[in-house]
Amino acid sequence: MYFPKNDKLDISKYFREFGDKQFFTVGRTDDESKYMIAVTSDKIVGEYYLYDVEADEVSLLYKLLPHLKEEDMASMKPITFKSRDGLRLHGYITLPHNYQEGMQVPLVVNPHGGPQGIRDSWGFNPEAQLFASRGYATLNVNFRISGGYGKEFLKAGFGEIGRKAMDDVEDGVDYVIEQGWVDKERIAIYGGSHGGYAVLRGMTKTPEKYACGVDYVGVSNLNTFMETIPPYWEKYRELLYKIWYNPGIPEEKKVMDEISPALHVDEIKNPLFVVQGANDPRVNINEADQIVETLRSKGVEVPYMVKYDEGHGFAKEENRLDLYKAMMGFFAEHLKN
Repeated sequence: MYFPKNDKLDISKYFREFGDKQFFTVGRTDDESKYMIAVTSDKIVGEYYLYDVEADEVSLLYKLLPHLKEEDMASMKPITFKSRDGLRLHGYITLPHNYQEGMQVPLVVNPHGGPQGIRDSWGFNPEAQLFASRGYATLNVNFRISGGYGKEFLKAGFGEIGRKAMDDVEDGVDYVIEQGWVDKERIAIYGGSHGGYAVLRGMTKTPEKYACGVDYVGVSNLNTFMETIPPYWEKYRELLYKIWYNPGIPEEKKVMDEISPALHVDEIKNPLFVVQGANDPRVNINEADQIVETLRSKGVEVPYMVKYDEGHGFAKEENRLDLYKAMMGFFAEHLKN
């Protein structure tokens, strides 16, 4: 980000009409006679403007994805609530753009990956907009260990993955139910990486909360996950143990067994869709196989999408399209929207 050397330059006067949109400088000429300004919000991907200092004029350069009309997009609303143990938590609810007071819509709970230091932020969220276009609300919770809320909030999540961090997600679900925004009988949970683990953990910890779930490259067994960390993570092993759990400490090994979904598949009561990249170096495909094989051995039908040309998340557009098409069909079937 660039900042003008001339502290009297007030570009903001040209963008006050943009309301709650965010704007910032992303480029400038060497003589600072012209600036490129980016404008973003929860309803627009991005717009770029040129500010001519001498002429004191702003002109539109281009818009990203101009076919997405702002008036058709859903609003991302910040929320704040208390966890069951009194911690102040923040997150976002995205309601369909045609939402009206009193409506109770289906909900997709979307825990973020990481989990340490990562957070959900206000802005254009393509997945939330996709879900909104189908009539679903989206809940993003910045549970303890998320970034952006200070060191103590981050450290409050150490050794609490799958426990208090998962409680925070559930408390967020309870909060939006209490607000009357969503139908508690039509709640899905979807996430990738740690978010995928949260899907599996949620469906084994509180299976009554979720009508269905989509596990995308998620950890299913903390024991095998720790045994298959990639070589380039080896120098972070001790940090990984501190953030998650250390299998060499009996008390922590017991916790790992208690919160590993693959060891508690009998608790999964509702439909689950599993998605995995065959070449995933971070979350080995065995994590997905364990869940799918165990459930299928019990006669439970589990849709399983494996892409053999992908790793930790789908990088290729055709594969992402396959995922979203299948996921939208899965939600349509099980959320009965």
